[in-house]
Amino acid sequence: MRIRQATSADAGAIAEVHVRSWQAAYRGLVPQDHLDGMNAAARRPAWERWLARTAWPREGTLVAEADGQVVGFTGLLPARDEDEDGASVAEVATIYLVPESWGQGIGRALMDAAVAALTRAGYRQAVLWVLDANVRARRFYEAAGWHDDGVVKDDDSRGFVLTEVRYRYPLD
Repeated sequence: MRIRQATSADAGAIAEVHVRSWQAAYRGLVPQDHLDGMNAAARRPAWERWLARTAWPREGTLVAEADGQVVGFTGLLPARDEDEDGASVAEVATIYLVPESWGQGIGRALMDAAVAALTRAGYRQAVLWVLDANVRARRFYEAAGWHDDGVVKDDDSRGFVLTEVRYRYPLD
C-alpha cells in the first residue's frame, strides 16, 4: 500500500472510489434512489476541476494505492466553517475507501498521512463532518483520536436532509 498526492490523472479512479464508497457506507442512511443514481462518469468532471486547483500543502488530495490501484482518497483544505479560522484550522473534507479495503488499516494510514500533511502545512487543528447516524465512521474517527465538538448542522444540498456532527483533532 502506498499513499501519495493525487494528480489530475487520478480523477476517474477517485470518482469511482467516491461513488462505490457512498453506495456501500450510506445504504440505509440516505435515500436509496440517490445512491442508485450516483455514477463515476458524472462525478469525474468535478474531480478534474478539484484536482486542477490543488494548492499543496495547504489544500489537496491524497490517494491510497494497493496493487497499483487507487483504493481510497482524502481531500484536505482550509476549514470552511464560519466559526473557524481557515488559516489555522484545516478540514478533512472527504475520506473514502472502496468497501473491499475497509478494515485493512488503509483508512487509518490515509488519515494518519492526512494529519501529518496538515501538520506540516502549519495548521493547528483539523475538523471534519460526519453523518450523525454513521456509527461506523464515528467509531473510526474516535479510535483515531478525533472527538465530537458539539457542533451540528443540517445539509439539504442534495434535496434531502443529512444531519452532520463536527469532529475535531489537535495538530500541535
